Amino acid sequence: MGIPSTPFTALRDFYAEEFARIEREFRATSNGRVATQARTSLLDRVVLDLSREFLAPEPGDLKKLSLVALGGYGRRELFPHSDVDLMFLWADRDAESRYREGTQAVSRALWDLRLRVSPTYRFLNECAKFQKDNPEFNMSVLDSRYLGGDRELFDRLRNKALPHMIDAASSDLLRDLSELTRQRHKKEGDTIFHLEPNLKNSPGGLRDYHVAWWVGLISRIAKTGRWATSEDIWPSKARHDMEAAFDFLAAARCFLHYRQGRDDNALSYELQAAAAARGIGIENCRAVDPADWMRIYFRHARAVYALCTQLLDETVPARGTFRVRGWKSRGSHSAFSVVGARLTLLEPAGLRDPQRLLEVFKYVAEHGIKLSREAEDQIREALPSIFDSGSALPALWTNLREILLARHAAEALRAMHSSGLLVRLFREFGVIDSLVVRDYYHHYTVDAHSFMAIENIHSLREAQQNWERPFATLFSELEEPELLFLSLLFHDVGKGMPCEDHVAGSLESIEKVFTRLDLKPDQADTVRFLIRDHLAMSASLLRRDIFDLETIRAFAEQVGTPERLKLLCLFTYADIRAVNPEALTPWKAESLWQLYVLTANYLTRSLDEERFRAEAGDLKFIERIFPLLSTATSSEGLASFLEGLPRRYLFAHSPEEIASHLVMARKLKEKSVQLHVENRGHIYALTLLAADRPFLFAGVSGTLASWGMDIWKAEAFANAAGVVVDTFHFTDPHKTLQLNPSELARLQKNIEDVLTEVTPRETLMRGRAGGQSKAQPKVNVSTQIRFDDSSSPHSTLMEIVTQDRPGLLFRLSSTLANFGCNIEIALIDTEGQRALDAFYLTFGGAKLTPDTQERLRVRLLAEG
Repeated sequence: MGIPSTPFTALRDFYAEEFARIEREFRATSNGRVATQARTSLLDRVVLDLSREFLAPEPGDLKKLSLVALGGYGRRELFPHSDVDLMFLWADRDAESRYREGTQAVSRALWDLRLRVSPTYRFLNECAKFQKDNPEFNMSVLDSRYLGGDRELFDRLRNKALPHMIDAASSDLLRDLSELTRQRHKKEGDTIFHLEPNLKNSPGGLRDYHVAWWVGLISRIAKTGRWATSEDIWPSKARHDMEAAFDFLAAARCFLHYRQGRDDNALSYELQAAAAARGIGIENCRAVDPADWMRIYFRHARAVYALCTQLLDETVPARGTFRVRGWKSRGSHSAFSVVGARLTLLEPAGLRDPQRLLEVFKYVAEHGIKLSREAEDQIREALPSIFDSGSALPALWTNLREILLARHAAEALRAMHSSGLLVRLFREFGVIDSLVVRDYYHHYTVDAHSFMAIENIHSLREAQQNWERPFATLFSELEEPELLFLSLLFHDVGKGMPCEDHVAGSLESIEKVFTRLDLKPDQADTVRFLIRDHLAMSASLLRRDIFDLETIRAFAEQVGTPERLKLLCLFTYADIRAVNPEALTPWKAESLWQLYVLTANYLTRSLDEERFRAEAGDLKFIERIFPLLSTATSSEGLASFLEGLPRRYLFAHSPEEIASHLVMARKLKEKSVQLHVENRGHIYALTLLAADRPFLFAGVSGTLASWGMDIWKAEAFANAAGVVVDTFHFTDPHKTLQLNPSELARLQKNIEDVLTEVTPRETLMRGRAGGQSKAQPKVNVSTQIRFDDSSSPHSTLMEIVTQDRPGLLFRLSSTLANFGCNIEIALIDTEGQRALDAFYLTFGGAKLTPDTQERLRVRLLAEG
């Protein structure tokens, strides 16, 4: 059917009808490649029709003007709401003067169609020059495609001007492309693993696909002077992987554009579920579980990211790289060279010897050199000859141990996994390949998490932060660190097995792994312990009072020996830090170290009674604190303040902090509420001293929540005189206090007004609740409440797991206060959208009876 040439409304209606038809076809097939090509063809027809109206009756009649599609439009990859890059190419000034008004009219008409058009006007001689200040144009013109006008002019662009520019500036083009990619990757954390990736710009996304194409194209034209296709640039297997990845990513991006009605490429948590339900990118549009759909996404992203970075490393060598020819691996005859940032094999036939193959990865582990794509392919091709023939593997544990202990072990393990060797050696690892834990807390796939945990330990060799250094010292003291690395490698394989308890699955798998490793019985026992109890320390850290003697005693008995305590502490450090970039805060790291020290002290029997008693010989605490006080303070006054405070208070606070608390306590006669807020860089610490009364805790937590603060931990202590010392550690996610320092005083005044009942406590969350829409949670969490009377000699432990939401701690603490409970200590934690809070409670000065526990459970569940 012919496209109407007039009037404009007919053209607009035609575009809308065709756009809707393409969308309907996509909904039926989910074929993103076809949809982008169809929209490209639709735009071609619209642009040519407009050129007939405003430039010449027939586009071929145009002289010295060529209409050129650039970028995604030039590649015939025009996504539903992508920009339309259109270049008007002049031969000379006369052509510009003759056609300027008409070309501007074409652009305006496209804008009137509500198309996002980016018109570019260039002379032919400009295109023959490298645009050093416009790298984006340099890339987009590589994908130039003829639309209409002077064909001879376009041929001069394509066959002379651009090859000349590329030949003269190939290194500049590649350098700029490498730098743009490096900056983009850095902005995205240099990882493909994101909870909500951007399908275009995230590492492994469509932009990386195009970078891999541009790198190969530039290199090819610089060498041969001829244009190329993907068959000329990418090896057969890489080409197959890249095209499969493009088909999936294109389908997903089309789905996002149609669903959102705009050029929105963020694959949100909700849209992942919707895409999985539609089977987007899946053969026959078969619906799959969202976690399985994201697993497919990460596998494609990994292939794209790998080829993109490999090609950049090979064509744009990093500064300071070196080349070694004829290097013979230690104890073998396999030779390879290091060129730029990649390792190339000179004698690939030698890989059929298992020892020589393992030597390559030992070198990677020692030096952090990545494999070239040819080396990866050669290793992949050599594996069947080793493993399918039943060849005996040489001293597997000896070789693996050397790899695990080397500084760049994680890089070597990733290379072993990418080439297929790791799963050939340990098929148990295959079940977690690209496995997604979809809980809005774990950012990385399970296999990537395991490698990152190992990397976290090796990074301690160069600890930068003060809170990292104690763990670095601990690492240097380990007797057999290889057992820690082996445990980290396999601790989560159970997550890919059909079992309810992933720890049980991991233990089952490690027994099979032991049959291939020559470990001593005691070494195997240590690995079993670390896998079996790898969650024990984080559980104690986040949901137990670590300054309670019973907590320390129970944990110490579980661990058993100082060496195992060191291993488990480092395991916990690495495991938490590998969950997501924010999981191990400096505060959590400090608490982890405190738990280690307290347990180590217990194992050497340096802990004693639980509560401070001046007459019980606790004067050593006074001796540490007293020199920090003014001369007007007596040791008896200090002892009176400390009398009755739990021993955990003395361990939880430094002598300097305790001295400041005493000063604040003395001022209570002048002012009934004493507050101090300190900015500790990554977290704020609020200290409150007041006479004990109901709703103190709820008042502070509610005020902080109404200001948008996130409470990480809260502790409540009281001495024998009824003076409460409460501490709240909180973060300021919206940077309210950082951007407006004067607001800190207003926050403190707000808290004081609430605690002295100048401001009604009930009004705290009204403004916050009214100003927020009730967004659907990304993960639904059912509420679970558990009571434990064995964890503390004086309190009942209540653990609650529920949906995280603003003001949750305020509501919980208000309910507890209304019920008559006293909060002795509160440990606040969140994992994604799941709140995991622990409260040490007393009722009438004693533990909660079973009947009281049940009534409290009912009350909490009723009040949501």
